[in-house]
Amino acid sequence: MTKATATSAAGSANKRATAAERFGVSAMPDLSYTPEIARETEHLYERVKQFIPAIEWPVYAPYVHAINRLKKERGAVIVAHNYQTPDIFHCVADIVGDSLQIARDATKVDAEIIVQCGVHFMAETSKLLNPGKIVLIPDVRAGCSLSESITGADVRLLKERYPGVPVVTYVNTSAEVKAETDICCTSSNVLAVVESLESDTVLCIPDEYLAMNVAKQTNKKILTWKGHCEVHERFTPAELLAYKEADPSIEIIGHPECHPDVIAVCDFSGSTSGMINYVKDKRPPRVLLVTECSMASNIQAEVNDVDFIKPCNLCPHMKRITLPKILDSLVNMTEEVVIDPAIADRARLAVERMVNLKQ
Repeated sequence: MTKATATSAAGSANKRATAAERFGVSAMPDLSYTPEIARETEHLYERVKQFIPAIEWPVYAPYVHAINRLKKERGAVIVAHNYQTPDIFHCVADIVGDSLQIARDATKVDAEIIVQCGVHFMAETSKLLNPGKIVLIPDVRAGCSLSESITGADVRLLKERYPGVPVVTYVNTSAEVKAETDICCTSSNVLAVVESLESDTVLCIPDEYLAMNVAKQTNKKILTWKGHCEVHERFTPAELLAYKEADPSIEIIGHPECHPDVIAVCDFSGSTSGMINYVKDKRPPRVLLVTECSMASNIQAEVNDVDFIKPCNLCPHMKRITLPKILDSLVNMTEEVVIDPAIADRARLAVERMVNLKQ
């Protein structure tokens, strides 16, 4: 959580009722594994049985059952990013997708409470697009190396150095950074966003590799910032070529947060949703996803005819979100995302420009 957000949360708590005050705190449900819970969660276990041994399901099932029951009682919706673990992704989430999908779907939610199963900037984005709703994140410490690589002050200095140059900011940033931005982007629409601007020069921040990759697809001059995803920057061309040498039939699909030299080795590059659609449409016999490894498991649950090779780079921030924390969030109505209105109003404009961009 950024200092600006933390400060606003503390200050606003004295002026407005918290989520817990508005909706009350529920009793923690009994988490015993009973025959009734076994029956009611049997269809959900079918979705994840490839990844969760039957002997372990009695530990997961009571949480799954309690979360699904409580979210209905609360009138809440659970939003989960593609990098969440299969038990969350397939058993309790109502909306799943990449950053752009989640951003768009957040504007269509009727529920008064949104539980964001992702990292903090995603929860902030949901709050920006749903200012009148309660947005909860099960672990407020779920951060992002990209988001932490840049501050609002950094963007202001960049604008002083490059006056008049439009700023395209990756959605993987804090609300404070978005507030200094002309328009946001995600990995799935970054090229469309860059091309939508009239300027011949564009600041594309903070992901250096994403900017370098989009620079290869446009005639515009792209100015970069040295921010990197700690998951995707670990992949190397040599690693991927070794997989290819061992089995030339493997199709390698990479995320554009990887270094351009890594993308050059890939057969396809796209956002997490783009990667998912590629696998579902093309049905390659063997595929290696060059991204956070939980996503391969989430896709595999739906495409059993594809053999996934999993170089297991996990995002430690995404993995802070767990079933027990989701349940605790719904029981106690924590952690609520609160953004300083002065920041939120400006940041919202950048996100809305992205969401409303005609593609």
